[in-house]
Amino acid sequence: MPELPEVETTRRGIAPHIVGQTIAQVIVRNPRLRWPVPDELPSLLTGLTIQTITRRAKYLLLDCGAGTLIMHLGMSGSLRILPPTKNSELSPGKHDHLDLILHDRTVLRLRDPRRFGAVLWQTGNVLHHPLLQNLGPEPLTADFDAAWLFAKTRGSRVSIKQTLMNHHVVVGVGNIYANEALFLAGINPKIAAGRISITRYERLVQAVKHTLQQAIEAGGSSLRDFVNSDGTPGYFQQHYWVYGREGQRCKKCEGMIQYIRQGQRASFYCPACQH
Repeated sequence: MPELPEVETTRRGIAPHIVGQTIAQVIVRNPRLRWPVPDELPSLLTGLTIQTITRRAKYLLLDCGAGTLIMHLGMSGSLRILPPTKNSELSPGKHDHLDLILHDRTVLRLRDPRRFGAVLWQTGNVLHHPLLQNLGPEPLTADFDAAWLFAKTRGSRVSIKQTLMNHHVVVGVGNIYANEALFLAGINPKIAAGRISITRYERLVQAVKHTLQQAIEAGGSSLRDFVNSDGTPGYFQQHYWVYGREGQRCKKCEGMIQYIRQGQRASFYCPACQH
């Protein structure tokens, strides 16, 4: 599914096309997403100007002054920018569920084959929305550091891999990037988070930041249906150290990459490099 780098790549891709633009029309073709698209959304949004687009965890937040449009890409969603046209329908496909048609006729289109995405509306402080108010720190900010991880995990018997994927601990570190960061930090994904020293957490925090930043620069990963806002795929999967490489040689030590299941998710690691 789209993880933080994919969502941030999307944000950066669509921002120049939509910020400062007034919404001329909203077309909702299928409101049955993870949560129903509000019936009143077209009337609420029409005539409003998109002032900023920011990201919190994997949620995109379009500040429209009177409120904020909250968008989530779910497991297979993408947002595409379509060029200005007189035909507002623009030949939508089966999975094209929502269009924001802007004043210059540019279209922001949500495509979501599995319909696990979300389009919600929040007035007031958007960070008070139930989906956002209890989230952990952003991994690319100073709030996410070794001291935070160390304090948060004292006494924990939960594996460090599962801890990294807990959005109350840190947001946006999904399965792919947790695998990659743990490899770079030399930490076995099975180790209990409470057993890790603050020194090792310093290496892990740097590995998380480095991995996510690299992935953003590469445009994310192209797993399943993810593509960037212009329809092109991301390329970070070409740089994987361990993810999806079960039975292949480690790029550092020539050992064999192992595979296990943790919390119903796939973990890949090198037993020689990660301990």
